[in-house]
Amino acid sequence: MKKAVFLDRDGTIIEDTGYIKSPDEVIYFENAFTALRLLQEEYLLFFFSNQSGIGKGLLKTEEVAKVNDAIVSRLKKASIEIKEVFVCPHTREDNCKCHKPSPFFLYKAAKKYNIDLSRSYLIGDHPGDVFCAENAGAKGIYVLTGHGSKHLDEFVTKPTIGTDILEAAKIILLSKKVNTYVKPD
Repeated sequence: MKKAVFLDRDGTIIEDTGYIKSPDEVIYFENAFTALRLLQEEYLLFFFSNQSGIGKGLLKTEEVAKVNDAIVSRLKKASIEIKEVFVCPHTREDNCKCHKPSPFFLYKAAKKYNIDLSRSYLIGDHPGDVFCAENAGAKGIYVLTGHGSKHLDEFVTKPTIGTDILEAAKIILLSKKVNTYVKPD
């Protein structure tokens, strides 16, 4: 079975500047490209984003799709492959089955791409990202970019924390080495 890293978009890969309607508004975090290149050596990469602006009528589905397509295209030019983008267009109040922390899209990707969620990760800047990973049996890594530093007090137990996407990638890659280390006789 394959391993994957699911990535929150806003606040993790790109700056969270509000409801982004155009690719011209996208600002990538400095370390995003380096982090994604490192991760894709061992993991399939996916975006998984709550876009409640659609449900609130502040964004059109087409605008979000255009922004996502531009991000995926820009990453592809940098030799980074995003296998699929999953978007929840609902508000939290809609109580849908796909809004994080629901693991709906993780389960969908696991089935479609033969992914072992117990060996996979979700990186994001909201507690719901970490809770989503836990709900799916994956591991969550909380980054302090985006809204990350604002929501630390929402955790009952301290999550695994990376200052940014690059540190989160290093944590993932280091944990792989630590988990596979065999002590010599």
